[in-house]
Amino acid sequence: MNIIVVEDHQELAGELMRFLTDSGYICTVKKNCKAALDEIDRNEYDVMLLDLGLPDGDGLDLLKTIRKNKSKMGIIVITARGELDDRINGFHLGADDYLTKPFALTELSARLFAVIRRIHGFTMNELPIHGFRIQLQDYKVRHGEQTISLTKKEFDVFQYLVLNKNRVVTRLQLTEHIWGDILEINSDSNFIDVHVRNLRKKLEKHEKLDWFETVRNVGYRINE
Repeated sequence: MNIIVVEDHQELAGELMRFLTDSGYICTVKKNCKAALDEIDRNEYDVMLLDLGLPDGDGLDLLKTIRKNKSKMGIIVITARGELDDRINGFHLGADDYLTKPFALTELSARLFAVIRRIHGFTMNELPIHGFRIQLQDYKVRHGEQTISLTKKEFDVFQYLVLNKNRVVTRLQLTEHIWGDILEINSDSNFIDVHVRNLRKKLEKHEKLDWFETVRNVGYRINE
């Protein structure tokens, strides 16, 4: 999952980035409204953690602007402004949740996972697909009673394809989601294909994969 943190307080931004990275997320930090807007124009994110008191504008104005074009991205407001009116305005403008500083990182983790579940339309902590079970919080894939040993990247690829089942996911979309900023990636690299090939080999030991489709010159699709 790709997370963008919009926070100008350097110490808090660093703490959030370390925590989210250690939790298995791809994390990018931006310190103001303009940088955040430029970033989400270039790359896709699942969730934004948005501070309201930014140096070049109000986070609520940024929230309003984002919701015009990024209706599916989850947004959790994180701010020291805990007044009721601010919270109500934030929800009316499209915030998915609201955390008042200071907050426990464990609470952030729980709220973040709840928002991700709502975005992708599932209610349990597992994603089932053709006999496999993707355990979202434990970063494990199981088939029956067996745990399949996947690398972090293989797990992320499988999870993202299942979350977008019945739709073609392009190699570029996988690159943006799994590796973050596409500007830092060599677009001619075949690393996506290598990870998918290794993932398939491991899954094929347990189940026939006629539902795991390669769309030539485009990407991949998992059919339900």
